[in-house]
Amino acid sequence: MQLVVDPTGVVRCLYDEALPLADFGRLTIARGSHVEPTVTGDWTADLSPVGGPWLGPFATRSAALTAEREWLEAHWLGHGGNTD
Repeated sequence: MQLVVDPTGVVRCLYDEALPLADFGRLTIARGSHVEPTVTGDWTADLSPVGGPWLGPFATRSAALTAEREWLEAHWLGHGGNTD
């Protein structure tokens, strides 16, 4: 689990239950994406909540979840939340 601490002390991460995040203080949790099935049974990852693209289609939900996490880690988490 990656935790990013900005200069003001704000901690950002992809939510995971690996650590008791409430121990760090008050939490603000926001959705970063939506992984949903298509009408044809494939899966997509919509990263528009963080200014990102649609990914997919993927044959399995797990493939869409992996692509979602990889995109968020590469383009959102490590860049202060900016996708530029």
